[in-house]
Amino acid sequence: MKILIVLENVVMDGVKRAATVMGNALTEHADVTYYSLKDVTPYYELQAKLVVAKRPAPGHVLNYFGEKPYEKYSEQIEDLCDFIQNGNFQSVVLAAGLTTSFAPLIKKRVPNLQIIVWMHNNYKTYMTQYYQRMREEFVSGLKIADTVVVLTNSDLNNYRQFNANTVKIYNPLTLLPEKQSDLKSHLIAFTARIAIPHKGIDLLLEAAQFLPTDWKIAIAGQGVPEQMTLFRQLIEKFDVADKIIYRGALKDSALQAHYETASIFVSTSRWEGMPLVIGEAMAFGLPIVAMENTGSAEFLGHNQYGLLTKAQDVPDFVRGLNKLMVSEPLRHAYAQKSLERIQSFKIETVIQQWLAVLTQSDSNSAATK
Repeated sequence: MKILIVLENVVMDGVKRAATVMGNALTEHADVTYYSLKDVTPYYELQAKLVVAKRPAPGHVLNYFGEKPYEKYSEQIEDLCDFIQNGNFQSVVLAAGLTTSFAPLIKKRVPNLQIIVWMHNNYKTYMTQYYQRMREEFVSGLKIADTVVVLTNSDLNNYRQFNANTVKIYNPLTLLPEKQSDLKSHLIAFTARIAIPHKGIDLLLEAAQFLPTDWKIAIAGQGVPEQMTLFRQLIEKFDVADKIIYRGALKDSALQAHYETASIFVSTSRWEGMPLVIGEAMAFGLPIVAMENTGSAEFLGHNQYGLLTKAQDVPDFVRGLNKLMVSEPLRHAYAQKSLERIQSFKIETVIQQWLAVLTQSDSNSAATK
């Protein structure tokens, strides 16, 4: 079974992180190739061959959210179709919205190819924000795909209006803990790109004003220069420099230590698909406090596996956080809930679900030949 995983690039980003972890695991079961539209040095370790488009897309855009993708990426689409046709792939996985929009053109060139499109963010965000300007092409890709993979029950219901063969598969754990936190430190972990509106970092910094004097928030992540400037301005605005430990972008042992030394993990995102970082923190046995969005709600349920606070409501978030800061026993209780929840995200479980989709696609392909 030959599988091609198509990405805009392989830079630091949740979509690329999930795709490379899943793709690396699939190499034990199939012949996997990564395909990047842009020629950039991969941020993540790859255990399969990476092919860059013959005519790479220009620019340094993390993800393209513009209009007229067929015109903007005409050369890359042509090169991709040639590569798929010449490579005799049975299945292609198109991650996120831009590559999903390519599906009708790929299908026209290679009719027997099984196309799986993978939605990493929630329906509303994709439809009304990220891909609003290419919505027609995006929806066409959803409709023609053989399978649409989503991350939450909310997205399962929404995307099925375009494609009946929509399935929910969680993203796998992207960081395996070497040891778990003892939950004794007065340190709160936060991990995200410094993307102020998306990740609700303004909300986080506003909440930091109300921390007890002996608690701090350790932030792991980086952003583009404009966002970093705003980040520093917000720290000054809320006068919380003494409450924040900024660690920059972390990976490997440094990221392990970021979780191991914390006692609580928080998320303040305004929107998410299925935030990988909540899963990472859970695997380290950290109790979770998260503002509600479709992704955090899928992880935590109705406070079943962590404290889910009202969306964009700083006072409610602070109340939830205070419950865990004042009670180490409660932290331990929610740590056990985190460890229980994360069993559904083990790579072994997720890969078997993906193989079921890919095997079905492979069988369907054989039946049409």
